[in-house]
Amino acid sequence: MSDGEGDLDGGSWRRRGLSLVQWTLAVGAFWYVANGVDWSTTRAELVTLDAAVIAGVLAITAAEFGSRFAMWYALLNGLAPTGLRTTASVDLVIKFVNHVVPSKASGHSVAPLVVRHYTEADWAEAVSVSGLNTGLYAALYGLVALAGLGLFAPRLGDGWLLVILLSTGVYLVAGALVLLAGRRMDAAGRLASHLGGLLRRVPRVGARLAGVAGALPSFTADSAGVFRRLSATPSVVGTYALGWAGTLLVFPGLRVWLLLTALGGEFSPAALLPVVLVTAYSVTVLPLTPGGVGVAEASATAVLVALGVAPELAPIVVLLDRTFGVYLPAVLGWLPAASLDFGDLFARSDGDSE
Repeated sequence: MSDGEGDLDGGSWRRRGLSLVQWTLAVGAFWYVANGVDWSTTRAELVTLDAAVIAGVLAITAAEFGSRFAMWYALLNGLAPTGLRTTASVDLVIKFVNHVVPSKASGHSVAPLVVRHYTEADWAEAVSVSGLNTGLYAALYGLVALAGLGLFAPRLGDGWLLVILLSTGVYLVAGALVLLAGRRMDAAGRLASHLGGLLRRVPRVGARLAGVAGALPSFTADSAGVFRRLSATPSVVGTYALGWAGTLLVFPGLRVWLLLTALGGEFSPAALLPVVLVTAYSVTVLPLTPGGVGVAEASATAVLVALGVAPELAPIVVLLDRTFGVYLPAVLGWLPAASLDFGDLFARSDGDSE
């Protein structure tokens, strides 16, 4: 066996080992959350939920799907007229890959391929619209999570505070880098190089954080031109921001508030619950488990309990919220994803880049 084959086998074993560690951490985090639930009592309470509450949760979830699709609808229609069915397929497939299939065909790497498959966008346009999605999403998330830390940091435990602060910083840095790269590739390249060196110095997770920074979208001159045009169009950015607010703030906040009050709990002030959820779920950006599975539930549960939610109710409403808001769209994404040959998509992308 040649040295190259040995390196390949070693890299394959490392990836498998890392995947095993990530899933082990995910299962452990889920156990941590589930261990605090009295399932017999909870089952009885959920069965007796008022029909109006169930209808409200379903209506909120349906509206959340609409706002989620609006984000890609705004971006893709900035390139060319695109139907809602197409934008929904793009969103659901990416959601499926990110949360159900923990492989390198995830996150930013798969988005341009999916956009190209479902639309007539060329490679530069697909990269630019996917990069703008990454940049806007991360920047908005980082800003809201930072606001949540400013409001509630003194009430959070030191451990979770440090993790959330780190994840918020990653969101802010990633968003700034992508938006800067799309408009000023030279400046972004220098900044990413410096940040990569700094992130590697972070104990234990430095290499992984540097990997996140290094995996940010790269732009050619053509894709950067499209990026600048889209990012300077108020109808594109404004509609995207409204969709983001509905998907990450308004509808999850309403769903958790409705479930919490229906189960006899409360959160005060209720108007800040959406910000709390964004802050608590921010740990999903860290490369700890695929899609933040388990860790997001543990983080949100710990944050809600620290902020006064009853310990027996916090994990229930978090699990239900994640089920409707994250895992349901990810599973539904299997339907369009099942008809895609990702190997063929990557092969075609390699051919286009030559």
